[in-house]
Amino acid sequence: MTTQARFAGKTILITGATGGIGKAAARRLAAEGAQLALTDIGPKSLEALSGELGGPVVCSAGDVTQESAMDDAIQAALDAFGRIDGAFLNAGTEGKIAMLGAAEVADFDRVMAINVRGPFIGLSRLMPLMKRQGGGSIVLTSSTAGLRGSPAMAPYVASKHAVLGLMRCAALEGAPQGVRVNTLHPGPIDTQMIHNIEHGFAPENPQAAARASLARLPLKRYGTPDEVAALLAYVLSDEAAFCTGSAFSIDGGLMAGTPMS
Repeated sequence: MTTQARFAGKTILITGATGGIGKAAARRLAAEGAQLALTDIGPKSLEALSGELGGPVVCSAGDVTQESAMDDAIQAALDAFGRIDGAFLNAGTEGKIAMLGAAEVADFDRVMAINVRGPFIGLSRLMPLMKRQGGGSIVLTSSTAGLRGSPAMAPYVASKHAVLGLMRCAALEGAPQGVRVNTLHPGPIDTQMIHNIEHGFAPENPQAAARASLARLPLKRYGTPDEVAALLAYVLSDEAAFCTGSAFSIDGGLMAGTPMS
C-alpha cells in the first residue's frame, strides 16, 4: 500500500476541523484518499475548507459540547459514505492564562466542556458504531500538557490529562472488537493557540514569552501543523495496526527535559 492510498475508500471524521491542526489533518488525509466528514462551530470556515479540498467531503457545523452536534456530524458522514472508519477528535481550547485563585470557575467549566466533554461524547457515539462495523481507529488530541504540569494553565492541563484517561479506557474497551484508540501530545505548534498562550503569559510583550518557550525546546523551534498531521496519518492508518492505548508525543524534545544551553 502506498502512502498516497492509505485512506482510499475510508471515511474519517474530524472535529475542530478548521483550526490549524484540523486543517492540516484534513489536507493530509484528503491527499491520501480519505473521504472526510468535517465538523467545527463555524459554518463559513467549514465551507471554505470544503471548497479548498474538493470532494469527497461532507460538513456539519456544530458545538462539540452538545450531543446533538456529534449526532448530526456522524449521521451526515453515514448518509454520505455509509460508514466511519476513523476519527480525529481534535476540537479544543486553551482557556485563559491565570494562576489558581485568579482563574474563574466559568473558564474551567468551558475548557473542560470543550476539551473533555466533547471527546467523551465523540467516543460514546463512535465506539459502539465502530464495534458494530468490526473495527476502526480513533485519535484524540491531548497535549504535552496532558503529561506534565504548567503554572497558570490548570484548567487546560487538567483537561488534557483527562483526555489521556479517556483514551486509555476506550482503548481497553475497543480492543476486543478491533477499535484502536490513541492520543497525540503536541508540544508548542505554530498555530493561533500558541500565540494566544504567549499573549496570555505576557500581554505587553508576547515575543518575550515566545523566546522563553523556544528556549525550553531542544529543537529550538515550534512544530508545524503539517508535522502533526503526518504523525496523525500514521497513527490513524492500518500501518499502526498494533498501536492502541498509546500516547504519541510530537514536541521537539520538550518531554525529554530542559536543554543545557
